[in-house]
Amino acid sequence: MTLTRRLFAGAFLGAGLLVSACGGGANGSDEAGRSSYETESDHAIGNADAPVVFVEYASVACPHCATWHESVYPTIEEHVESGDVRFVFREMITGQPQLAVAGFMLARCAPEERYFDVLDILFEQQRALFTAMQNGTAQSQLVTIARSVGLSEEEFLGCMQDESLLAEVQAANQTAVDNGITATPSFVINGDRVEMMRAPEGDGSVFAVDGNPIEDADGTIPAEFTGDAFDRIIAYFKARAES
Repeated sequence: MTLTRRLFAGAFLGAGLLVSACGGGANGSDEAGRSSYETESDHAIGNADAPVVFVEYASVACPHCATWHESVYPTIEEHVESGDVRFVFREMITGQPQLAVAGFMLARCAPEERYFDVLDILFEQQRALFTAMQNGTAQSQLVTIARSVGLSEEEFLGCMQDESLLAEVQAANQTAVDNGITATPSFVINGDRVEMMRAPEGDGSVFAVDGNPIEDADGTIPAEFTGDAFDRIIAYFKARAES
């Protein structure tokens, strides 16, 4: 069976779990090195005792997620490096389901310390992968990505045929659905869901928590995928955590 057929089969098996939308310190750590906002199955980087635990629900096959990772994720990484943020990634099957499933299975097959490297590559090459899926050349491109993180072609093919990995990806998606997540990317920071709402003045949208706009000294924070907007969001939650 070709990779494309296997991926479509995997997507079919998980069809009942899919979400259709695509767009839209103070914490303490446990003995396993997880923050109080994490679960055992989460993938995370950064200080587990960071004042801000930033959870992203996303898909490597979601164009809006790729835009966020290009425009905002470098800013998140800076805060991870400074020790202010613990970044947690939670997998969802949105966008092109067969590509999302294959991408997450590949990330899980890579050495644990390369999981986020695989995500970075998949987001960077997302458009090319969409084209490869249409042209029937996705397997070759994914093999190249696998090799870049230390996997042989044989290991990659074995990964794509691993039913237990498929079940793990489907389970992660179902957990997100059970948590009430209906679109990607979605963000939960220190346990609070960050959403978008119409600006109080009626012009554009702003980020909000529990129906209330997030505000700082400069006013409400526009609902934009920019480093500046998320700098302000992180500063807001850090101040709340340390107050």
